[in-house]
Amino acid sequence: MNLIDVLAFDLGASNGRAIVGHFDGETIKATEVHRFENNFTTENGVECWDLNNLFENLKLGFAKAKEKGFKPQSFGIDTWGVDYGLLDDNDELISNPRAYRGSTDDAMEDAFAKLGKRNIFDRTGIAALNFNTVYQLNQRVLEDDDELKRAKTLLLMPDLLGFLFTGQKYSEYTNVTTTNLFNIETKDWDYNILAQLNIPKEIFTQIDYPGHIRGKIKSEIADELGIEPIPLIAVGTHDTASAVAAIPLKENFVFCSSGTWSLCGIEADEAIINDLIFDSNFSNEGTIQGGVRPLKNIMGMWIIQECRRQWGTDLSWPEIDKMVLEADPLQSVINPNYSDFFTAGNMVQKIQAYCMRTKQPVPKSIGEIARVVFESLALMYRNVMETFAELNGAEIKGLNITGGGIKNKILNQMTADCTGLPVITGPTEGASLGNMIAQLIGLEKIKDIGEAREIISRSIEIETYEPKNREGWDEQYQKLLGFLEAD
Repeated sequence: MNLIDVLAFDLGASNGRAIVGHFDGETIKATEVHRFENNFTTENGVECWDLNNLFENLKLGFAKAKEKGFKPQSFGIDTWGVDYGLLDDNDELISNPRAYRGSTDDAMEDAFAKLGKRNIFDRTGIAALNFNTVYQLNQRVLEDDDELKRAKTLLLMPDLLGFLFTGQKYSEYTNVTTTNLFNIETKDWDYNILAQLNIPKEIFTQIDYPGHIRGKIKSEIADELGIEPIPLIAVGTHDTASAVAAIPLKENFVFCSSGTWSLCGIEADEAIINDLIFDSNFSNEGTIQGGVRPLKNIMGMWIIQECRRQWGTDLSWPEIDKMVLEADPLQSVINPNYSDFFTAGNMVQKIQAYCMRTKQPVPKSIGEIARVVFESLALMYRNVMETFAELNGAEIKGLNITGGGIKNKILNQMTADCTGLPVITGPTEGASLGNMIAQLIGLEKIKDIGEAREIISRSIEIETYEPKNREGWDEQYQKLLGFLEAD
């Protein structure tokens, strides 16, 4: 087989990447051609994403791929979930997309009052999180928002960026499942929820699935960039769906896609709807093969990223790691999903206040604070794994972590020690690899997810962390369980 190149755009809530994948029929290799920051801005007091900046950086990704002599045959876009943009009658963006971190509980509680919290879960299989698209839209309804009234089309972030390139309007399945508006029975938008919340149903577009060829880049954009009008292929547009697709999962292992968020779960053919999943606030999000990922959303690297922003970004991660190793272990625990940690700013003080309120030693130094964060994340991973063991009635044999978070080797070892189980890490750029394989499936160069994972297994290096020191973890875990119940 001749070498085939595809271009994967992988956008997170803090940065974005353009990566060219090279497939030779046996393995996939990747070349990063462009990386850029992605931070929300504030417009009229509302936190938003700068869509034009994102679009221009994606175009720059094409230009840099061309500079390096690459000629991708297709491209795909994945981003974080839940956020969206609104288009008017002329298909013009009404305003920059709102950022999910500006969400509050008010709109969610209003929806519970009208529909019932359990009813919403039973219909959509999604955990109650105030930033889910349904609650963002309900907030606009409650505000009598003029922009929502003017809207003709709603597109989720990756679909919106794809629309700018091709003019085609679709809503891809994996990201749609994050909205809390996908009905797990009808496999379509939940028009009953929309009606009861007075959200206009006509703004929602047709749902498509990974591998669908949506259309080619507009000729004027192709001419501007000096490239061929290659097709956009729907990938797992939710970055976690793409990341999980790239994990060569072992039987009875839990996956963890580790980044700003840590999403830990398993794969299943159908949504799991029961009291345990509901009470644990787990979600059933989509896979690129059309199944589901029962999972738990955990505040991941966000907390330590915010701490580092406060300490000063000139402080390197290796310097922080050195301080962590010098700090005393297992002193205090936080619930990473505690509501105060969700918002930006003063994260150090929030951690200290949590420890003070729960009558634990208050961490003061950088190493002490970072150690509390890492240990608490490891304990949360254990909680998810034990929940899935109870759910499946089968022993969980380990954790497979993918994403940028696997660079934190201290956390990887802590997780092995905390759980008493092996932790396998890799691939680092899981979302971009998953993006690539969906494109190759769409181009009919790869048959299915099974073949794709075999190819990825041959293409990446993995690292295994075995448990070394179990002492003290069980006592800290009991503390976390108490906090989870109280918070």
